[in-house]
Order: sequence, then structure tokens, then C-alpha cells
Amino acid sequence: MKPFSRITGTGSYLPPRRLTNADLAAELAANGVMTSDDWIVERTGIRARHFAAPGVFCSDLGLEAAKLALLAANVRAQDIDLIIVATSTPDMVFPSTACILQNKLGVAGCAAFDVQAVCSGFVYALTIADAMIKTGAASKALVVGAEVFSRLLDFKDRTTCVLFGDGAGAVVLEASDTPGILASDLHADGKHVGILCVPGHVSGGNVLGDPLLKMDGQAVFKLAVGVLDEAARAVLAKAGKKASDIDWLIPHQANIRIMQSTAKKLKLPMGKVIVTVDQHGNTSAASIGLALDAGVRSGKIKAGDLLLLEGVGGGFTWGAVLLNL
Repeated sequence: MKPFSRITGTGSYLPPRRLTNADLAAELAANGVMTSDDWIVERTGIRARHFAAPGVFCSDLGLEAAKLALLAANVRAQDIDLIIVATSTPDMVFPSTACILQNKLGVAGCAAFDVQAVCSGFVYALTIADAMIKTGAASKALVVGAEVFSRLLDFKDRTTCVLFGDGAGAVVLEASDTPGILASDLHADGKHVGILCVPGHVSGGNVLGDPLLKMDGQAVFKLAVGVLDEAARAVLAKAGKKASDIDWLIPHQANIRIMQSTAKKLKLPMGKVIVTVDQHGNTSAASIGLALDAGVRSGKIKAGDLLLLEGVGGGFTWGAVLLNL
């Protein structure tokens, strides 16, 4: 049995509809909600985001990202023996989006399930896949982060509706004789449920509660910077590495200020941070996979680079993964 796991291919997908801040501001103004490009950029660093068209689901975005990851890894869909989808916006209450994606890939038989850890979901899913490969329960895993967060937004709340976008990122993780994933660190603290949540659910054919996103931005920022630094230092310690060894920091793309603060605590220049939040917005569980693929396909990230992936999301959940590509 090969004792390690490595990423052998990456892929990502953004729906065609791109909204700049000016586009979104114009749409919001028509409904009496005022914002501007300057206001959004100053607070978040976001300049544009992508929204999925009506009738396009989470699994559709995930499928396109998965196809590209499989192609990059030179792996056939039928050779995959584990599919994990990280999402907070599944196609259905059940079955899992992973099962729906499995069918759209034209395969059957392998284990398939979803992970719900909101913006930390990709880190959680990657850690689970790594563990299953290391125990021999799988040898080739497809890990996908996919979201249609635009369906959860309250377009009367300018403090949240400008932040999020839709998209998908994917990786193929394979058993290997050489170390790829070096360490991971996952956490959660349920007492912070109220500062970032969608407090609604389905009962008797009706939506109970509020099915739109609620966020206390200041509370999220304060918590995020601290726990991301702790998780980063934990995986470095587990792997016997120093922050200065990191070639690329790939954080969850929530807000440029959080990303800058995280890099500063690790004494990393922003030139070592993969930044896509300006063009993608916050795509929740998709954001790390999207940023990783963007870095690989741009040529910035190269084979052998030491990467630190980290995310924090509602729950509150957070975690980090340290790996050699």
C-alpha cells in the first residue's frame, strides 16, 4: 500500500455570467439599495463575481471543474474510487450532490458523499480524502468544492450581497510513495453559530425560519484572523516546517483584509499569496480549489512547491492543510 497522498490534477469552473461591482450596484439601485465600486473594493477587495444562471445547480459547476481536474491528472472518471463534494448549497436536501455528480460523470459504485463545513469545506474534504487514502480505503479521490451562493443572498442587505459568488474547484488526490499532504488541522466551535448562518430549513413543504444569509462582519473578521493563524502554525509544527518555507499561501478568498492580516502574522509578503477574491468574490467551499487551480494554470504554482491551504467558515469551522504539490 502506498502510504501517502498527492494532488495530481486541479480544475475549476466559473459560470459565464460575470458581474462587476458597477453591474451589481446598478441592479441593486433598481431595488433601492445603494452601493458603489469604491465602497465594495475598499472594504473587501472584490471587483467582480460570477452568478450561475437559473436552472444551473451546484453539481453542474462541480462537473465542469471535475472534468478539468481529471484531465490534468490523466485519470479516467471510472478509476475514481471516492468522491467528496464540499458545499453549503446542494442540489437537493438529499441525495448528496456527490451522488448527483457521480451520475453526471457517468460512473457508479464508488463511495460518494458531501461535507458541510461552509467556507472550510474544501480543507475538511481534502483532509478526509487524505485519511481514507492513507488507510487504504481509497486510492484515487475526487475532491470538489462547489457553490451557488447567489441563491442564499439577501439583495436588500448591501453588507452581505456584494461579497459572494458562484463557482467550483476540484482536485484529484492519489495514493503515492512520496509525501504530498504533510499535515492537516481541523477545528470547530458551535457557540459562534449566530455570527454567520442561513437560519432556515424545510418542514412540511414550507421554508421555516429565514433562508437568506446573515452575518456579523466585524465578529467574523476578529475570529477569522486569530484561528487562521493558529491553524497555520499548527500544521507547520506538525510537519516540522517554518512559515518561511512556504512557497504559496492559498487562503479561503473571503476578504482581502483577512488575507492580508493572515499573511502579515506569518511574515509572508502578499507576493506569496494567491489572490482571486478580486475577480471571484467569496465562493465559500469553492474558493480554495478555485484559487489553487488559478495558481497552477497561471504557472505561479509549480510541482514541488510547499503550499499552505486554510479556510474559516460558518459553524464556526476552520482548518489548514500543508502540502507539497
